Amino acid sequence: MTIASALLVFLLAHCLLLNRCMGSEAVGVFGDGRHGVSLTRVEAPSRCGGGGRTSLSSRPGASTPPPKPLLVAAPCEAGEYPVLVFLHGYLVVNSSYSQLFQHVASHGFIVVAPQLYTISGPDTTEEISAAAAVISWLAGGGLSCSLPPGVRADATKVSVSGHSRGGKVAFALALGHAKLPLRLAALVAVDPVDGMGVGRQTPPPILTGRGAGSLRVAAPAMVIGTGLGELPRGPLLPPCAPRGVSHAEFYGELDRGGGAAAACHMVARDYGHTDMMDDDTPGARGMLTRAICRSGGAREPMRRFVGGATVAFLNKWVGGDGEALDGIRERPEQAPVALSVMEFLGDDEAVAQIA
Repeated sequence: MTIASALLVFLLAHCLLLNRCMGSEAVGVFGDGRHGVSLTRVEAPSRCGGGGRTSLSSRPGASTPPPKPLLVAAPCEAGEYPVLVFLHGYLVVNSSYSQLFQHVASHGFIVVAPQLYTISGPDTTEEISAAAAVISWLAGGGLSCSLPPGVRADATKVSVSGHSRGGKVAFALALGHAKLPLRLAALVAVDPVDGMGVGRQTPPPILTGRGAGSLRVAAPAMVIGTGLGELPRGPLLPPCAPRGVSHAEFYGELDRGGGAAAACHMVARDYGHTDMMDDDTPGARGMLTRAICRSGGAREPMRRFVGGATVAFLNKWVGGDGEALDGIRERPEQAPVALSVMEFLGDDEAVAQIA
């Protein structure tokens, strides 16, 4: 073998290894992380110190009770972890997303999911205030007694996420509709919805109809959409994420001017509005998540996608490690779902890709 041939073989092997490494990091976020996860309900006040923990048991919280009942997914290993506050969709219980929460927590995040209400009308003002109160409680150290031994919440790195109407509430918090004691680290909106349609938004409306630049979010923002959300399940049912008030409009109205925070938009082509929820969502409300919204079938691929994309985005903009997000951008075919839209803004340059 000549020196030139040997050099060529070395370069090819190096490129293959580099490509494999870039891909493996992206694939890794779509599977379970390295952390064991504790999943706990937090409802009432109590004393700190001592005692074991029981998964999915009602366990007292800190000396001051949380403003709303919480479902908390946290790594079991001692350490300090960033926090993601997740806001449920309309008339849905927070436990309907428990598998998604465990996925994100296994990658080194504490997920705090308040149950904002049991029954609610069209106005989201109280939900915005309640979510802000939960974040204030977290910032004051309220979660400290509700975590596994040695696990601490990093109150300087709190992000907010939400699904459907909860995505709208997450946007409202990031836009300053309620006073927060801290600056949000990132925003992740999962198929957000602002009402029943154009002209029928739920108060307070978030979308303005004025196009790009209308929503000035200081934090990096990811909007995840579904391809089937805007399609009705049957002739007598409205779509769960109506066109004109859903993910495309939330992303489209983000500020794209100089100095705007980074943004990302991904759309799962073949999945529906509730397909990131648990495989089993019991009770009447759980049955409705399957009966009302059009679905792509098995929920597990969509759930892995939403969990992995969320982890990749937070890793980059909260943890400073962009390898996984860059891997998804470079090789979107590695995602467990087909993507019809993948767009990035404010990350050095604007990049738009249509799968």
